[in-house]
Parts: sequence; C-alpha cells; structure tokens
Amino acid sequence: MIPFDYIRAESSAAAATEGCRPETQFIAGGTNLLDLMKLQIVTPARLVDVTRLDLGGVEETADGGLRIGALVRNSDLAADPRVRRDYAVLSRALLAGASGQLRNMATTGGNLLQRTRCPYFYDTAQACNKRQPGTGCAAIGGVTRNHAIFGASEHCIATHPSDMAVALRALDAAVEVETPDGARRLIPMAEFHCLPGDTPQIETALAPGDLITAVLLPPPLRGSHIYRKVRDRASYAFALVSVAAVVRIEAGSFAEVALAFGGVAHKPWRDAAVEAALVGRPADRAGFDAAADLLLAEARGQGGNEFKIPLLRRTLVAVLTEAAKGQMQ
Repeated sequence: MIPFDYIRAESSAAAATEGCRPETQFIAGGTNLLDLMKLQIVTPARLVDVTRLDLGGVEETADGGLRIGALVRNSDLAADPRVRRDYAVLSRALLAGASGQLRNMATTGGNLLQRTRCPYFYDTAQACNKRQPGTGCAAIGGVTRNHAIFGASEHCIATHPSDMAVALRALDAAVEVETPDGARRLIPMAEFHCLPGDTPQIETALAPGDLITAVLLPPPLRGSHIYRKVRDRASYAFALVSVAAVVRIEAGSFAEVALAFGGVAHKPWRDAAVEAALVGRPADRAGFDAAADLLLAEARGQGGNEFKIPLLRRTLVAVLTEAAKGQMQ
C-alpha cells in the first residue's frame, strides 16, 4: 500500500475543508475504499476519518419522513423499527446487500459512494476509462455478464453495485451535503449518481470537499414494499438484476407505483413512463407485460449480458404479481 497521511476530523466543517485538498478522500467504514487502496486502484495522499462526527442517528422529520445520518451502519438502519415498518423496501435491500460482517461496518454515506465491481476496473493491467480516463473500456467486447443494459456509453458499460441506493431511488430520497463553505444542500437521488457519457470517472454530483451528512426520506408511501434481487448465488453476491417496488392497488387497479432497478445501469435506474403507464391500469398480467415492454424498449445488451433483458422482464412481472396478490387477497 502506498503511504498516506491520516487526519481525524473533529467537525463536519473541518472535514469538508480538508476534503478540498488534492488527492484527499473521506473514510468511514472503509469496506470498499481499503480494498481499492490495497490494489492501488485509488491512491489518495491523505485520508480524512469522519467516524467521530455526530452523524450516526436516525431522526423523524417535521413532515413525517426520516433523516438518516451518513454514519448509520447498514445493519442498524435495516433493523430500525421505523424503517422496517414504513420503508420496508429499504430494510430488505440492505439485508440483501452484503454479509452481516460488512453491514456492521458499512455506512449509509459510504454505501452511496461505493465503486463499480467491473472486473476491468479492478484489473490495473486492463484499459478502463473510469480508472484512467482516455485509456478505453476493455469491458466492451470482453466478459460482460454483469454489465449495463441501460444508460451505457462507448466509454463505459459498468453498473453501480449498491442495493441500498436502488431502494432509495424508489423512495425519492435526497442526499444532504455540507459544502466547504459551510452551506448545506440537498441532492435528489435521481441526480446524485451520474451516467457515464464521456466522463465515466465522474460518478456523482458531489464537488470537491462535499461531505455527505445525511439521507432524507419523504413521508412513507403506503402499499406493498418489495425488493427482489436475482444473483448467481443466494449468499452474498452483487445483483444481476434487482427491482425495488412500492406499489399501492385500489379496486383492482394501480393507484401508486414507484419502481427502481439495480444491476442494469451505471446508476439506480428508474423510468417514470413505466410507472405512469401502470397507474390507473388493472393489476393483471396484460398490464405487467405492457410495463415490461415499455421498460425494455431501449435496453441494449453487450453480448454476454443479453440474458439480463428477459431476466429483468421476468423479475418485474414477478414483483408486480406479488404486489397484486398481496393487496387483493
């Protein structure tokens, strides 16, 4: 491992100020960052430890939502009674996301910032525009089983690995950030992660020194909360495809629908047109198939991952079927 300086931040303002310095990264649980440093995929000159900051609580907000501190551990968040009761899709996504040991270390803010698990990104002998801009994308034309079917570009076809982020996207969460000048801003989850385009090395809307302080959840959506993850093995593994759904059905028809998809794009994927097409429609197989047709109209495989297209169709139909059965019994 390449030597680095270690700074323990005493306040969020001090952390944000330190974070502006070149080649600096924040560290909390370190479940992804330390692996990247050992492999010399990232080589920060200094690490700013934020684990002593007062960012570890879950609080109810005035509008009936929740404010989740950036340092809340994944295991604690999944077990929180309010999350389990009102945001069950989030609890289920967290429990599907990693081993118990990792959930005990990983934090809410760090989960949002984890890097892709593309094997070409992790192999420093391979070309990767995300790791080293301008070198090319060895994944294109290579082994693509785990790669994107939505939102890819000629520069990158990697996927985002987080399960938690997919649920947060379905819940219309927002990320609270403290900037180096002491200001606070909210970034909607829809805007937090970036598509690769011409700059796959830019993964989020964060500016240098921006410190994630919390995630805000709006008042809970009523209905069925479902998180279904399809992976190569039932134990800890990243999603081939996943669906986070919050669905409310009234009088046999969809009244409210929120759907987000994981394992298929550079960011948690959501298609408002699919949700709009379902609202007001009977909760039957014809409607499920029509939604899948609309979702997958622009899906594009990369050879080895073309199986994801029918797999995502089946998974979406299964989730909508489960929601319908659960509310019409």
